[in-house]
Amino acid sequence: MVNLPLLLALQETNREIEGGLFDFNATLPLMALQFLALTVILNLLFYKPVSNVLDDRDEYIRNSLTMASTSLIKANELTQKYEQELAESRKQAQDIIKKSQQEAQQIVSIKIKEAQQDAEKLVFEASQQLNIQKEQALKTLEDQVDALSDQIKLKLLNGNLL
Repeated sequence: MVNLPLLLALQETNREIEGGLFDFNATLPLMALQFLALTVILNLLFYKPVSNVLDDRDEYIRNSLTMASTSLIKANELTQKYEQELAESRKQAQDIIKKSQQEAQQIVSIKIKEAQQDAEKLVFEASQQLNIQKEQALKTLEDQVDALSDQIKLKLLNGNLL
């Protein structure tokens, strides 16, 4: 009788030798072909479309950045241009305001001179009117004084004669 556990152990060792980890039989080339086929299929179906999408995205980003920098340069140029125009406009506005103020001062001084001349004319005319009225009043008084003196004379002469 043969020892059963020993037999089983021998069979186990024979199996390990036949189906080891690195068995070089027909499965190795078949696995290599499967790996190559999977690589080609993945390359065609996944990697190339994904790389195309990534390339398109990179190109879009580059174009967008280029357009953005160009737009920024144009915006800066326009800003400088508008700032210069604004400064010139402010300067012109200040010149116009200054000229307007000078013209207004000239007009005011002319109006003041005219008002002074009118006032002097009115004062002169009023003074002439007063002189005329004074002369008339004096003449009237002289006439009244003459009339009164004639009446007094007549009364005195009439009073002496009686």
